[in-house]
Amino acid sequence: MLPTVALTALALLPAVQGAPSSSHGVYKRCGAVSKYYGQHQADWDTYDTQGWLDSWWNKNTALMHNNSAGFAGAFGQWAMGNPDWSCRDDGSDTDCDLNLCDNPVLNDRGNDVRPAYYVLESVNRLHTYFSGVREAFNTAALGAALSKDSWATTFYEAKDQQSVVILKEVLAALNTIIGIGISFAGVGLPLLGVSESTTALASAWAGAGAAAYGGGVGAAGLLIGPHADDSFQRSADLGGILGTIVVDSIKSFTTANNQLVGGQEYNNQDIRSYLSHGAFLEFPGVDTNAVTDSITAMLVGTSINQLYRAQKVFIMGGGACGDNQGIGSGPQDAYICRDGKAWYLYYWQENGVISTTSHQWGWVTSPPGVSQLGQNEFSDIPLNVSDIINSSLDAFNVAGYNYTTATAQSRAEDAIAKGWAIPGAHGAAWEGIFTVPVCDVSAAISSSFDLKQFILQPYGHDSRPCWCGPICSGDVQKTKAFIDAANMGGFDSPKHLCKTNPGY
Repeated sequence: MLPTVALTALALLPAVQGAPSSSHGVYKRCGAVSKYYGQHQADWDTYDTQGWLDSWWNKNTALMHNNSAGFAGAFGQWAMGNPDWSCRDDGSDTDCDLNLCDNPVLNDRGNDVRPAYYVLESVNRLHTYFSGVREAFNTAALGAALSKDSWATTFYEAKDQQSVVILKEVLAALNTIIGIGISFAGVGLPLLGVSESTTALASAWAGAGAAAYGGGVGAAGLLIGPHADDSFQRSADLGGILGTIVVDSIKSFTTANNQLVGGQEYNNQDIRSYLSHGAFLEFPGVDTNAVTDSITAMLVGTSINQLYRAQKVFIMGGGACGDNQGIGSGPQDAYICRDGKAWYLYYWQENGVISTTSHQWGWVTSPPGVSQLGQNEFSDIPLNVSDIINSSLDAFNVAGYNYTTATAQSRAEDAIAKGWAIPGAHGAAWEGIFTVPVCDVSAAISSSFDLKQFILQPYGHDSRPCWCGPICSGDVQKTKAFIDAANMGGFDSPKHLCKTNPGY
């Protein structure tokens, strides 16, 4: 038979499971709140916590107004008897602590215990979210990845030293990317194991995701202004500028945290938008490595894309994976097979010296810097050829050659607000990070174009494609648009050997 002491301990076990312990091995006996431990995100809506919070908010405006800590202080006073529960980001490690197990005020709230507990947990975890975001954006890895001093010389080749990129074109996309990163840190990570087509779960994060995204955009915008008219030459430190803006922009999230927990609005949203649908009810914390990798890849990708868009960099494909369809074969080390179709990444290298050979027309090769991705000083950048192609294809399918920064922001907002995609989970492969011009040459397979067997070519000093017809979708206007987008307007090399004018 078990000793009496052991039987007593077993009798108390259900009451103390999950409860915090006190000193000397003595356990607190939990009250009614313990029944709601192990909460799940769906519980917020199941028990109409949003409606309950709205009602509490409307009835206690005076209490919030009179408490120096605003909403958090007033709610802490009402729910726990603690008017100093501020959850502010002011250096304190204890101002958002929860000791609820045997709290007499909370456990005496009757039917209000469950929703009050859900709100307390959510506010606490939202506070943890802001702390995690700051950590993710201040890591040494992010700074190291962005603070390169050789961006232009690695990813750009030119015949002169003229300015090739207006910095504001990169910065125009920067606030969208930071907004994506902020949203990903809080509401994207819990969905990583879930299909993006599972809209029921994804939509549960939509309100908080949209609020977080908007806050990120606003934060970045504050820091971009002073650099709006900058430009840089080939040797400029683009990475240094980006790194400074990204790291500094996150400082404004101290303000966001404090305004939200204080009951004020941040970017036209109060804390209820962030807590909606239980977005933070079981939030496990920020995966700083995942957020850092995502935001780094997007920022680096955007910067490289601007350099590529100033050169003869393009994507061709649309035929069957494996080729052998009579239109040539592309480089096997720079392609993807997507939905049964092959797509290749190209750079038309112009000959830099006077020549009387066929080399005077240049040749196709790998875009500048691609061979450096994942190598040497760029080994810490999570970006590869498939990201460049996939991102560009998605952008092309949405807006052709007119995927602008406004399009990018609109699409990111829509994806996050409606839950049809998690932009941050894609990193540099997210739609529109790259907008390299795309030409679908599949229509040429059944055409009678002259020299069509040379439309696609592998990389090489002796590889020069021949485009003797409307190669893009079999349409002259689309081919002209592609030629212009790829910076090859007036460039005769692709049609030098054609027997007749191809019409573009």
